[in-house]
Amino acid sequence: MESLTFFSQMALDLHDAPTSESTIERIAEYAKLAIGCDEAGIMLVHARNQIETAAATAQRVGESHSLQIIHDEGPCLDAIDGHDHYHSDDIRIDPRWAKWGPAVAELGLRSVLSLRLETRARRYGSLNLYAERVGAFDEDDLAVATIFVRHASVAIANAHNEEGLQVAIDARKLIGQAQGILMERFDIDADRAFEFLRRQSQSHNVKLRYVAEWVVDHRDTPDATFSAPADQDASVS
Repeated sequence: MESLTFFSQMALDLHDAPTSESTIERIAEYAKLAIGCDEAGIMLVHARNQIETAAATAQRVGESHSLQIIHDEGPCLDAIDGHDHYHSDDIRIDPRWAKWGPAVAELGLRSVLSLRLETRARRYGSLNLYAERVGAFDEDDLAVATIFVRHASVAIANAHNEEGLQVAIDARKLIGQAQGILMERFDIDADRAFEFLRRQSQSHNVKLRYVAEWVVDHRDTPDATFSAPADQDASVS
């Protein structure tokens, strides 16, 4: 398949993915096809610099990522915070990752190419390509991977934005429902109903959408007393 056709098909497929999780999983699978490597994985950075393996084409990829967290070294971590890509022809003897490299070589992986996933607005993590043979990646592979990672970064950004927008839309609908219930029950206007929800949110230190969800869920039990769950996120939406 020609590269233009490949990337066009990939863009359409990623756009049709129903969730951000499935988008990321498809990116990992497409990476194997684009570069012709044995395995691929994606590490994502979340709030407070929490890093997780978001996609892996095989169990050993997840193990490779976990070993980087354990040893606090590796190309996938470096690609997130250092240069935009890292390449090793033989990780078993690469002095940059003296602990991680030999451990991963025992998993049957010898070459690695890691590239940062980012847009101008946000850093997402790294795309990590693995091969079983030594010296598997050349300059042509790096060129293709560089183009690929740009497409992948945009796809991840779009998926996150769409999913975040849907969450916001759903929350607004829920708050509107709760306002309507309160307006009917207490014969108050929309502003006073919203103010009631806001006060409950602040006094119990929970998200506004949780208060709204509680009101909707208990609309048939008007004598129920509002209480926040023990595991509720303390931040207020």
